[in-house]
Amino acid sequence: MTVKIEKNIVGYRVAKAGEDAPKSNEAAESAQDNAPIEMNEHIERPDFLLGTTYKIKPPVAEHAMYITINDILLNEDTDHESRQPYEVFINSKSMEHFQWVIALTRVISAVFRKGGDVTFLVEELRSVYDPNGGYFKKGGVFMPSLVAEIGAVIEKHMKAIGLIESDEMSDVTKRVLAEKRAEFESRQSANNEDSGGGDYPANATMCGKCNTKAVIVMDGCATCLSCGDSKCG
Repeated sequence: MTVKIEKNIVGYRVAKAGEDAPKSNEAAESAQDNAPIEMNEHIERPDFLLGTTYKIKPPVAEHAMYITINDILLNEDTDHESRQPYEVFINSKSMEHFQWVIALTRVISAVFRKGGDVTFLVEELRSVYDPNGGYFKKGGVFMPSLVAEIGAVIEKHMKAIGLIESDEMSDVTKRVLAEKRAEFESRQSANNEDSGGGDYPANATMCGKCNTKAVIVMDGCATCLSCGDSKCG
C-alpha cells in the first residue's frame, strides 16, 4: 500500500514484530478531534463567561474589595464537561493597593489560561505573610495578609466548582461539636455573664489546622469548634 506523505518527517521508529500497525493520518486526526478539550493558552476568550463575585472587608483596607472570578465551560453538553477559572478581577474604592492588586490579577489570570493543575495557587497565596502582622476576619479566622485572604477566596471558588475537594464535616461531627460548645458556654456563663458575643467563646485560642480562634479545653481535651480538630483524637 502506498501512503502519500504530506508533512515533513521529524522522526522515525523501527516497528517490532507483534506491534500494531500505526494509525493512518486520518485515524489519528479523528481521534484527536474526539479528545476532550483541555484548558490551554490558545483557547480564545468567548463572548460569555460564568462569573461569581465575592466581597471581603479586610481591616487593612479602607473600603471593601470585590473579587470576581470568571469561568469558562469546556466540552459543554458532553461527558467531559468541566468548569475552569479563566480570569479574575478585583475592584475597590481603595487606591492604596491598586498597583499590586492589578499586577496580581493579571498574573493569576495568565496562570488560569495556561491550564493544567492551577490549584497550587491557593497554597502559594495563603502562605504570604504581611511583615506588619496579620488580622482576624469575621468569624475569628486568622489571615496572615491581604494576599492570603484573596487566596482564601480563590480556594472557596475552586471548591465550589469542584477543582478542590471540600473536606466538610459529617452531620455527626457537627452535632457533637454543637453539644460541646453548648456545654462549654453554659459552664462559662455560670462563672461570667459576658461570653464574648462572637462566633466562638471569647477565651478560645487559635487552631493550628484552620487558623480560627475556636479551640476550647474541656475535660482536659483541646477541641476546635470550627473544624473539629482534637488533641484527643
